[in-house]
Amino acid sequence: MSHVLTLNAGSSSLKFGLFETATDPVAVLTGLIDQIGGAATIKVKDAADETLAFAELSPEQAANHVGAVQASLEQIATYFPEARIQAVGHRIVHGGAEFSAPVEITDDVLGRLESFVPLAPLHQPHNLAGIAAAIEAFPEARQVACFDTAFHRQHSFVQDTYGLPRAYYDKGVRRYGFHGSSYEFISGAVAEIDPALHDGRVAVAHLGNGASICGIHGGKSVASTMGFSPLDGVAMGTRPGQIDPGVLLYLMSEENMSAAQISDLLYTESGLLGLSGLSNDMRSLLASDTVEAAQAIDYFCTRIRMEIGSLAAAMQGLDGLVFTGGIGENAAAIRAQICAGLGWLGIEMDNARNAAPDPRISTDNSPVPVMVIPTNEELVIARAAARLL
Repeated sequence: MSHVLTLNAGSSSLKFGLFETATDPVAVLTGLIDQIGGAATIKVKDAADETLAFAELSPEQAANHVGAVQASLEQIATYFPEARIQAVGHRIVHGGAEFSAPVEITDDVLGRLESFVPLAPLHQPHNLAGIAAAIEAFPEARQVACFDTAFHRQHSFVQDTYGLPRAYYDKGVRRYGFHGSSYEFISGAVAEIDPALHDGRVAVAHLGNGASICGIHGGKSVASTMGFSPLDGVAMGTRPGQIDPGVLLYLMSEENMSAAQISDLLYTESGLLGLSGLSNDMRSLLASDTVEAAQAIDYFCTRIRMEIGSLAAAMQGLDGLVFTGGIGENAAAIRAQICAGLGWLGIEMDNARNAAPDPRISTDNSPVPVMVIPTNEELVIARAAARLL
């Protein structure tokens, strides 16, 4: 049996999976490395979702994504030494304007991906590090790039552009949108759960250390809260979300901050971490009794409500809301706080269902159903890699 390996690098995490290449790829091993750059841990599960291992990474492996990739490969070698990896599927955050579908990674493609690093400096280097590690570990395997931006490439011009001179749009300064693999999976899952809802207008909130919301109509992306980079939209773990460009001009002229300093501020010091002064981890904020932690949570939920309203306007209505991602799937208190301010859109929450989502968390009479659906970006990536075999 041949296998496909998937590597999904987030800003502070790495998900990996080993899939048998059948008619539809089947996961035989999955893993998650969390809090990279800090007290990183690794959890490995088998095909039955039973935990095989849970441990802290060594300081060397916890330091960055390169070490995390090596740790994941060690786990695969331990539990599946007989694995015949014929392809490695990589989640690539930025595909620019040219990549609208998965592609096999060649030297030319790799060069193009490297040129997108300035567009996603918090993610793209980690994605490229995963490619380099996989090529070294599996030199005979085919390497496949799957792009977070691809799902959004059919946006209309007005949802794709900024109010700048047209020449900048032609140069690639436009709204790209991200988390596309997650939205692709959720769209397919909604089609299985409720085909009629899939044909309608659904807002999907992918909430984690990186967070965005996508308006999907008939399975197609209409609009997304993220734009040119993964900085825009709602507040995130360490990123501010929407911000007046005038603030950045002020920081340059009055605070004498360099481009590098502003980049660090926006990518690593802001969002929940900056607002709370405590942590970028929602679990820590929910457990805290500080005023600053509560205010950070309030800001996070308020901005999400505002963006859901914006997406409803872009789609000219709302027929359903789906939560996914680490926070969206696991933080019932956050879901409740967000939806408490959305009654005007026709959302009626069921607190008991929200505490144990399966998957609907709204009342039976809610005009707009609300669901929690765990995402599976790795399966989307594995399917793309398997198709190229």
